[in-house]
Amino acid sequence: MSEITYIILGENCMKKDLASWRLLLPIIAGLLIWFLPTPAPVDAQAWALLSIFIGTILLVMSGAISMGAGTLLGLTVAVVTKALTFERAFVGYQSKITWLILVAFFIAQGFLKTGLGKRISYLLISVLGKKSYGLAYGIVFADFFLSPVVPSAAARSGGLVFPIVQSLSHALGSRVEDGTAKKIGRYLILVAFQSAPITSAMFLTAMAANPLAAKFGLELGVTLDWPTWAYAAIVPGLVNLMLLPVIMLKISPPEIKDTQSAVLHAKKELKKMGKMSRAEKNMSFCFISLLILWCFGSVFHINATTAALVGLIFLLLSNTLKWKELLGLSIAWETFVWFGAIIGLAKGVSDGGVPDWFAKMVASSLSGLSWPVAVLILFLVYFYAHYFFASSTAQIGALFLPFVMSATALGAPALLVVALFAFGSNIFGGITHYSLGPAPIMFGAGYVSLKEWWRVGFIFSVVNIVVWLSIGSVWWKFIGLY
Repeated sequence: MSEITYIILGENCMKKDLASWRLLLPIIAGLLIWFLPTPAPVDAQAWALLSIFIGTILLVMSGAISMGAGTLLGLTVAVVTKALTFERAFVGYQSKITWLILVAFFIAQGFLKTGLGKRISYLLISVLGKKSYGLAYGIVFADFFLSPVVPSAAARSGGLVFPIVQSLSHALGSRVEDGTAKKIGRYLILVAFQSAPITSAMFLTAMAANPLAAKFGLELGVTLDWPTWAYAAIVPGLVNLMLLPVIMLKISPPEIKDTQSAVLHAKKELKKMGKMSRAEKNMSFCFISLLILWCFGSVFHINATTAALVGLIFLLLSNTLKWKELLGLSIAWETFVWFGAIIGLAKGVSDGGVPDWFAKMVASSLSGLSWPVAVLILFLVYFYAHYFFASSTAQIGALFLPFVMSATALGAPALLVVALFAFGSNIFGGITHYSLGPAPIMFGAGYVSLKEWWRVGFIFSVVNIVVWLSIGSVWWKFIGLY
């Protein structure tokens, strides 16, 4: 290595420490995008912000800096360079979903502290625990049965399913702290997360942004009501869910597959635990109340985040949880910091016209193609554009109509296109650690590395697309969607 390189990169690089390279390469990539000519319809600030956003994601993925510090760095650069005002930069911390994620961590702590999570876990193990995939199917179908009535993926998978999964992992001796995450916890967390996008796609009421997609459909003369949505999604969705635990066994297998001995252990532990303690009863009351509020909160004009806050206050007032111990949950606060920052950056890019320019550029390049080929290309571009969004609602708002209108203009059946893109607006949620409400919660538990999370996310994006476009297209033809 030359003296100049030595001076620039420092002694650590001479010792084959690649930290400097991991820090420099994302910055260089961001600067290259920054100095490219700004496309005509796009705001110059939004283009600069896009370069900061991409540089920030690459910086975090490189492992050169922690998640919270890296995203906060990106947000600070955006403010200093005036790509965003301070108020717009920190708008992510005003988001209901950001606060729901933070409170979900606190509620999960309640499950662990009181022992209720352990009790439920032992019950599940005693019934389904002979094989690791048996537990996985229990998690998947718990999510499925909750999905029609809990209209928030973050509340359902992050607030209800995640605490059970974490407790299951602990009960089977798989913890992040002692290096046993791969024993079974990683597998269960990945299955639980990857089921969330699928179940969200299966019902109109399973994800908060689904009614927005249906509303856009009405603007094109397409009625995608609850029965039509469920009827069209049920077959590809169920096939997708059935394949999930089996495929996950192949690509991210647990170290223990046969957990038959855990069944006997679980039954013994349940006997030892005896009757429910007062703290467990308080936690049970909170859990059931949250489930009711998340199912029927709209009747009382209570959103998912408000319901979660009410539950947290109950746990604090009943001394089930202590505020000081919640302040010590570094994972929760770290996730809160980086997710709020990602939302601020992504919203700035979206508001600046980048998605609209991108959609029109893609659509104009497809003129002359047959509609099935054009729809496939549009769908794939729309799907993987989610790498640049931290919210399904934001992407639906920015890209859904332009892409769907482009497809119908090329001759594609309107009902088929609206349904396809509506389902796609959910199943793309499994690709990153910020792509769907439960993602920051489950990733934040620490069982899965960032590299592994993105690897599995990409593999399952391909699996999901293949299932919905193959099984789905046959089913949709059979029911007359096109």
